[in-house]
Amino acid sequence: MFDNAIKPQPEANGAPKNGGDRPITTVINIEPEPETESPIGIFTSQPERQQQQPEQLQSESESDRMANFDDTLQRARLAFSSGKTRNVSFRRKQLENLLRCYEEHENEIISALEADLRRPKQESLIVETEFMKNDIKHILFHLDEWVQSEKPSKSFVNLMDDVQIYNDPFGVVLVIGAWNYPLQLLLVPVASAIAAGNCVVIKPSEIAANCAKFIADVIPKYLDNDCYPVVCGGPSETAELLNQRFDYIFYTGSTRVGKIIHAAANKYLTPTTLELGGKSPCYIDKSVELRTAVKRILWGKLINCGQTCIAPDYILCSKEVQEKFIAEAKDVLKEWYGENIQSSPDLSRVINANNFQRLLGLMKSGRVAVGGNYDASERFIEPTILVDVKESDPIMEEEIFGPILPIFNVESAYDAIKFINARESPLVLYIFTSETEVQNLFINGTQSGGLCVNDTIMHYAVDVLPFGGVGMSGMGSYHGKYGFETFTHKKSCLGKDLSAFGEKLASARYPPYSDRKGSLLSFLLRKRRPLPNLHLSHVLAIGLGVGLTVLANYYLQGKLLSK
Repeated sequence: MFDNAIKPQPEANGAPKNGGDRPITTVINIEPEPETESPIGIFTSQPERQQQQPEQLQSESESDRMANFDDTLQRARLAFSSGKTRNVSFRRKQLENLLRCYEEHENEIISALEADLRRPKQESLIVETEFMKNDIKHILFHLDEWVQSEKPSKSFVNLMDDVQIYNDPFGVVLVIGAWNYPLQLLLVPVASAIAAGNCVVIKPSEIAANCAKFIADVIPKYLDNDCYPVVCGGPSETAELLNQRFDYIFYTGSTRVGKIIHAAANKYLTPTTLELGGKSPCYIDKSVELRTAVKRILWGKLINCGQTCIAPDYILCSKEVQEKFIAEAKDVLKEWYGENIQSSPDLSRVINANNFQRLLGLMKSGRVAVGGNYDASERFIEPTILVDVKESDPIMEEEIFGPILPIFNVESAYDAIKFINARESPLVLYIFTSETEVQNLFINGTQSGGLCVNDTIMHYAVDVLPFGGVGMSGMGSYHGKYGFETFTHKKSCLGKDLSAFGEKLASARYPPYSDRKGSLLSFLLRKRRPLPNLHLSHVLAIGLGVGLTVLANYYLQGKLLSK
């Protein structure tokens, strides 16, 4: 009854063939927030904003911004209503355009990341450009498979019915990116939303100003401008944008701002995915090959100068392991960055002065065992390891988001699990051990968004694994097929025919009720083991085969008896 294949639809008249014919970007205050503002973007209250500018000018500015937002959303809604994003060929073309954008502007992307974060080229290739290209390639490889409707197993009562689950786009979705990986954390979910058939309002972080400018200037040249507009601005503009009604909101950033996003979404009961953060612990026991463990932990901690939501936040280990870890760490840091770490081109910098000062405050916890030097003029902080930290120290209470690694001593895996479970569920839990029993203790005895054994960060790059948090570290997940499903509504469809036989069985549900009808309904509705997905023709063929077998058996038995 339902046609499983998604048929191509003609593109709407005037739809751009290769990106947008007329780049349209709502650009508002693309400069980074003042240093007094939080690097994760505080939504300042309206009275505070009004104190900063004359009342009349502020009112006019707000009116203009709201008009721009209204126009942007109206164009996106009209584009979605036209049905062109439901066309799988259209989605594929947009994704191919986005892939071409990454390939043609790779050097510009790397330059923007260097300007914002002084990030080394190799890191930008690994965690931004190559990651984004591979993400789109994975989607393109599987898109035709993902868009097909699903046919679940049917119960006895639905044996002759058509039961399918369709993958419907939500509509117009909002994707808000983060400053620490300003392209990847924005454009990977955007690609998933495009693949699912949505229109997408793209909001880059204003903190990484050069990357935001790249997105505003370049992305509209490759994507349909009505379906995928870029909106730039600071906290005030984001707050105003959230007053608009979206069909889905995807946010990456801090837990505190995530709560604000979620509260704003509640106004219209808008579903959300929140990719947040938290303190991701790293347990090490004495069974590991420590040199390898130290390298993998330090790389995960220091990539992007520690400004990574899944960086190992602190270490849990015994004092014996701690002393060996520190000795190995000193050698590894010298091997990687040389005698003068500040002059190394392979270490990023802190994003801004506000975050730099926050990190200096955290370094007052415990005792410095490795590093500890800094230079405010470059926003440079030397990779630092702290020991003798207490549970109540600030560095053990808030996400660090910098190149500082505290060590908290525990005597056993059981103590580590108790420590972890007494806190909010982390985005990821790292375990370094060669003991399978210890690994299973953490897998079965803790709760976290993800878990990685004997490595750091690398689980994020496995495109067949969902990535997301739990509890205060986030809700929902994405990457690969899970990203497609995040931006997809599963629409249940039941199809019945109007045949006399089917209606005869169904008539038992109609009044007047009787015991005979009740018995028939109980028989039809009784839960049985699910039947395999068989079409009616298959069922009839099997029934005919069974019937012929019975008749043949009866005939042969009669022949034998007659003899």
